[in-house]
Amino acid sequence: MIARPDIKPARPWFSSGPTAKRPGYRLGGLPQDLLGRGIRAPEVVERFAHGLRRTRAVLEVPESHVLLYTPGSDTGAVEAALWNLLGERPVQVVAFENFGLTWLADVRDHLKLAPEAMTAPWGDLPDLSQVDWSKDVVFPWNGTTSGVRVPDGDWIADDRAGLAICDATSAAFAMPLPWDKLDVVTFSFQKALGGEAGIGVMALSPRAVARLDSYRPDRPIPKVLRITDGKGFDRALADGVAMNTFSVLTIEDWIDALDWAEGVGGLSELIRRTDANYAALADWVARTDWIDFLPERPEIRSTTSVCLKFVDPRVTGLDDKGQKAFVTRFKALLEGEGAVFDMEPHRNAPPGLRLWCGCTVETADVVAATPWLEWAFEKAAAFDSDRS
Repeated sequence: MIARPDIKPARPWFSSGPTAKRPGYRLGGLPQDLLGRGIRAPEVVERFAHGLRRTRAVLEVPESHVLLYTPGSDTGAVEAALWNLLGERPVQVVAFENFGLTWLADVRDHLKLAPEAMTAPWGDLPDLSQVDWSKDVVFPWNGTTSGVRVPDGDWIADDRAGLAICDATSAAFAMPLPWDKLDVVTFSFQKALGGEAGIGVMALSPRAVARLDSYRPDRPIPKVLRITDGKGFDRALADGVAMNTFSVLTIEDWIDALDWAEGVGGLSELIRRTDANYAALADWVARTDWIDFLPERPEIRSTTSVCLKFVDPRVTGLDDKGQKAFVTRFKALLEGEGAVFDMEPHRNAPPGLRLWCGCTVETADVVAATPWLEWAFEKAAAFDSDRS
């Protein structure tokens, strides 16, 4: 039996959403002078606009793209894109994990657009060479629930007729994004930089804005998803005007995260921190015989939402219900010690582990977490052996 480790991660938070707050975060350190003010007050609108400007600067979004907030985190941002933009031409949905499958179901069942589905088993990608860029294409850049990402943007056509609609919620601020290849990019505060939940961000290319200006879907669009007015794209949204009543405290929390991001060195440093965290976890996986990456191909492995699978027969020999029960015991052991929180996979994903390695996590904490993973595995496996 492996001895109980002596050292715990200083910040044992590895959830894939909401993710760890930035190092040194204090709720009491946020500005509070605008709390309780009206959402249309000029000072509040300007603060929201400031948040968009800071987002553009840190994420290095080109001036050609407009930014706006949406309700409902990344889910709301993706839904707003689907409801407002799709229908002018055929649609493909690249669906290789839970949320891609959700967008596929929405386009098919709610928008009634008969999309072509490009799917793959958990841990793999569809054949991206088969994407048809005469169509609008909806895809995640990084599959938060499968630990799979697209390797680059080379598969996206420069001369595409359709729109490239990218759910980038667990990729933004952690992976390079080819903005010239992307017409819609969505993400949420709660994953990108450890912000609070509830507000999403959408970046629209000139081609996407032109679609909004010229195309009117033949369906009613719910108010909380509507990003157009009577003339086309509602340009007031790009100036910080809120679609509904957003939390001012959440915006202040987001600005705080952006200020931290710029202070540590900007986008290149955020990507470096993410890559270092992933490398530390990958080193441990390479020397540990009971665990492996869910994606087999290294070039498609996520560096943020790292998804792992059990390869030890003491676990793989269990049925699906037994493996899920094993994960539950594993999680309880770690959290009972206050060592590693929220390392379980998404409820629809195969049983295994999932640890967030984004930029707000410290590499030293990833390293400190791994002995606890080994300890918990042996204790959980011994429990099963004793029962059998």
